[in-house]
Amino acid sequence: MQFESIDQCFRARVRRDPHAVAVVSGDRRLTYRDLDERAGRLAGRLRDRGLRPGDVAAVLMRRSPDLVVAILAVVRAGGCYLPVHDAYPPPRRQQVLDDAAATILLSDADQDPGELPRVRHVVPVGPGLDDCRPLDEPSPARPHDAAYVMYTSGSEGTPLGVLVSHRGVLGLALDPCWDGGNHDRVLMMAPHAFGVSTYELWVPLLRGGTVVLAPPGVADGPALRRLIERHGVTALHVTAGHFRVLADEAPACFAGAREVLTGGDTISASAVRRVLAACPGLVVRAMYGATEASSFATSWPMTDPPGATVPVGRPLRDVRAYILDDRLRPVGKDVVGDLYLGGGRLAIGYPSRPDLTAQRFLPDPFAGGDARMYRTGDLARWTADGLIDHAGRATEQVKIRGFRVEPAEVENVLGGQPGLSDVVVTAREGTAGERRLVAYVVAAGPVDVDALLARTREHLPSYMVPADVVVLDRLPLTPNGKLDRRALPAPDTGRRAPYRPPVTDRQRVLCDLFAEVLQADAVGLTDSFFDLDGQSLLALRLVGRIRSELLAEVGVADIFDAPTVAELDKLLEARTTAP
Repeated sequence: MQFESIDQCFRARVRRDPHAVAVVSGDRRLTYRDLDERAGRLAGRLRDRGLRPGDVAAVLMRRSPDLVVAILAVVRAGGCYLPVHDAYPPPRRQQVLDDAAATILLSDADQDPGELPRVRHVVPVGPGLDDCRPLDEPSPARPHDAAYVMYTSGSEGTPLGVLVSHRGVLGLALDPCWDGGNHDRVLMMAPHAFGVSTYELWVPLLRGGTVVLAPPGVADGPALRRLIERHGVTALHVTAGHFRVLADEAPACFAGAREVLTGGDTISASAVRRVLAACPGLVVRAMYGATEASSFATSWPMTDPPGATVPVGRPLRDVRAYILDDRLRPVGKDVVGDLYLGGGRLAIGYPSRPDLTAQRFLPDPFAGGDARMYRTGDLARWTADGLIDHAGRATEQVKIRGFRVEPAEVENVLGGQPGLSDVVVTAREGTAGERRLVAYVVAAGPVDVDALLARTREHLPSYMVPADVVVLDRLPLTPNGKLDRRALPAPDTGRRAPYRPPVTDRQRVLCDLFAEVLQADAVGLTDSFFDLDGQSLLALRLVGRIRSELLAEVGVADIFDAPTVAELDKLLEARTTAP
């Protein structure tokens, strides 16, 4: 059967098996009938608040069953959902809501209204839905209508919204690569504002499976294994960087799952070999894609150890892949060219940037008619076996912790700070081979680097905040006057901040654990995990030690979001005193 919309496909699953478990979160479970009824009542409330077909409704919520209800309710009412990460600084939240012209904001019922972005209507999601009039009519959405708009880092210095259709979501969710039962119980671990969440949510829900919601934070190996065992997780996605860390630290943590997906950056072949050796029978599936292609476009499942590199595979159904030269001619095997994607899963475009849509979504000369192709900005080659092998970026865009980052957006925020005359942001590899953002600044006077980064965190999510700042007298130039990136000096990763001793017992324990894991002589309250050359593997070890010594619920994401001892102590204090 060909489905017109996400809602139509979901309702078919409800009719087929209404008592099947759709969502699991700890000890809480929602059946397909439960989820359908709650989403219908919330959709009725949204209609009463004025949401009309095609309107954008922002979703700013923590990961919970209510989050799933909220997203389903928006698409049932014919709206387009805008996922907003709760870790975004308030100015960025407001920026994406304004850019998307969101008319309604869905939030957790216990959120402080004074801390929410400005919007026409705020709809709390939680208790009280039983009093709402259910919206029983079918969704008015059609395949080419917008299902969601997701924001990524933009090369013009501001976040960039990508509008994805119902056809794109259905194409992803119903792709044959998920057949066979491996994806019956999928772990939802990514933020819902991250493209991978579309796999974690829609693949199980639109195929009759179960979404297993992970607790806050990025799980370490032991926690991940407990989740898999407790909830019978059959499939999950981890970014290439996280996968490499887990392969080093706890390669058997995937035991019990049937399939693990990874991608978003170069996949380590040695990491794949370690995981396959530790988890017999597991499938490691390499994935490649972009928000502009409904998240995933190519796939390569591995049950045997790979060679020196891991290809990103072959195009999925309804996806065309081209590797072209600078005159848009196909290249031969083993020749590097620009990677383009075509087919029915392409996004509608960038709603606020028709000019950029025209630049990146080009007429497809190989398909004819109104077909389009998207220039990914990636380089690739065809292998002798007909697989796509990723060969790096053709643009300045980089991947940090699995997130797409345009350095120009970071430069735009830093450049707005007083006293700076020149700013350049680039990515460099740290001592452990993990990429980190470095900012090079030129100023007329002294630069308070800590204050500069603190102001930057007020506007950008943590993964876009530079790990290092290098102050220069002037930027190095080539003989023809252009920036000489190769001459930019490596950052000094030694401690910048003056030593501030711990005061409380918990602060003393945290300082000792930071020093132990980072192999530092002494760590003070204002010393940053990144300044001491921290990276994902060390963050994973630090999380394990904190959990062991303080019995605290903390994840790798917390270390990245609160990198100093003082910030992490404040976060733990808030969790301890929360009702």
